[in-house]
Amino acid sequence: MALLHMKAVTQHVFGPPDVLQISDVPRPQPLPTEVLVRVHAAGVNPIDWKTRAGHGLPGIGEPPFILGWDVSGVVEEVGFGVHTLRVGDEVYGMPWFPRQAGGYAEYVTAPARQFAAKPTTLDHEHAAAVPLAALTARQALADAARITPGQRVLVHAAAGGVGHLAVQVAKHMGAHVIATARAANHDWLRDLGADELIDYTEGSFEEAVNDIDVVLDLVGDATDRTSIRSLDTLRPGGLIIPIPGASAELIAEAGRRSLTVTPFLVEPDGVALANLARIIDAGELHVEVQKILPLAHAPAAHVQGEQGHNKGKLVLRVVD
Repeated sequence: MALLHMKAVTQHVFGPPDVLQISDVPRPQPLPTEVLVRVHAAGVNPIDWKTRAGHGLPGIGEPPFILGWDVSGVVEEVGFGVHTLRVGDEVYGMPWFPRQAGGYAEYVTAPARQFAAKPTTLDHEHAAAVPLAALTARQALADAARITPGQRVLVHAAAGGVGHLAVQVAKHMGAHVIATARAANHDWLRDLGADELIDYTEGSFEEAVNDIDVVLDLVGDATDRTSIRSLDTLRPGGLIIPIPGASAELIAEAGRRSLTVTPFLVEPDGVALANLARIIDAGELHVEVQKILPLAHAPAAHVQGEQGHNKGKLVLRVVD
């Protein structure tokens, strides 16, 4: 049988966005319990450009590889033992993370239970923006922090891909949500459920808020020591979840103050995606897509993503 091929965005070395190039590569074949998904759209996330530059997670290995974990598409083929999905099903998912998934491509394969039925109210471009960001928000707040109604939750970078979903997830769980973002995004975030807004460009957020139960820090300490500074906002016994990673300094300082640091890494979860789809279809969770670009424009998407201050997600359209 002739080997089937597909278009994909590949890279052969670590480096700047222009190392990404469209290539013709062998199409993957599903193993038992796996499905082959024809990708219609792929989400773009900070871990993508960090990995491209050589600063990502070790699970993907060395180039050459295909980036991308967020996908939305249609099941093209099912492997032996698959009972949850059928050919023709519209699905979305975050397969294989943190190992290579190859989402910037026309096809991906992964275990069927790492996918879920796509929200019926979303097109593929908006559905592709959901998995990694929404699973991060949900798993961090519900599973790691186990927030309860009435708790005060501070979300940094609230206008970003994870942040705007975290605001909504926290509110859905009954929390009092405080969000940091530029003033231009305050009205929008208030509409999403934020109870209090802080413009981090107009002074120190740690002087504007206190008595916080949980901090979800989506910025980190690399530039302005957001995680370290966030310790000043926490109540005694409070918790901080630093998504970019917990530094030794943060862990030590939190321990000195009897505060808790919970390192975090998102994982594939088809069941959670099914629950999120129901919430989305009920109109209780909104996903913001700032820009949709063709697959071949992946380098431009990375350039825009790395510039920062994006509102919601960037998405690559694979099928016109």
